[in-house]
Amino acid sequence: MNIGSWRTYLVTGADHSAGRETPAVVADALAGGVDVVQLREKGTDARTRYRLGLRLRELTAEAGVPLVVNDRVDLAAAVDADGVHLGRSDLPIEVAREQLGSDAVVGASASTVAEARAAVDAGADYLGVGAVYGTDSKDVSGDRDGIGPERVAAVADAVDVPVIGIGGIDAENAARVVEAGATGVAVVSAITAAEDPRAATEALREAVAPE
Repeated sequence: MNIGSWRTYLVTGADHSAGRETPAVVADALAGGVDVVQLREKGTDARTRYRLGLRLRELTAEAGVPLVVNDRVDLAAAVDADGVHLGRSDLPIEVAREQLGSDAVVGASASTVAEARAAVDAGADYLGVGAVYGTDSKDVSGDRDGIGPERVAAVADAVDVPVIGIGGIDAENAARVVEAGATGVAVVSAITAAEDPRAATEALREAVAPE
């Protein structure tokens, strides 16, 4: 799996989806060319998230796009996801690797160079770095006012794995994050809350990887 080709990364969130069902939003994002989907859906019970994960696995497999599960190593295994993304309060990276196997993708959140280096030393395949800009999301690490593209640049210079910027990113500011050294950008509401998630995905792709 070429993580270095991930330019647009969708993090699901029904609470940011304007009343739409998550599978419909994901289907639109896949049609728009999103590179990877992360199942988040915090606030839902495990069984609901499992059923949703199975549906998203079908959609992403059909599109040839990786599916990553937020936080839950057990759920990632249960839905046959391609990997897991871990925050600093989740299971250690080494344990996730043991549980999911050597072929699984294991990503980790970081907001400082020290955190980034520690995660890579523990075996992280990629880093979600943020919050780059101010965000109301409770699922993004970092300062409420954002760490800025400058910190993204510092992290990208300090590690040798792909860096995905996250937090307060949309089609208007995404290019600055990539120019700072990020491989790509991860978004929630920039796609899920958009009137047309497919068009929003296409606009984000154009911003970070113009033809």
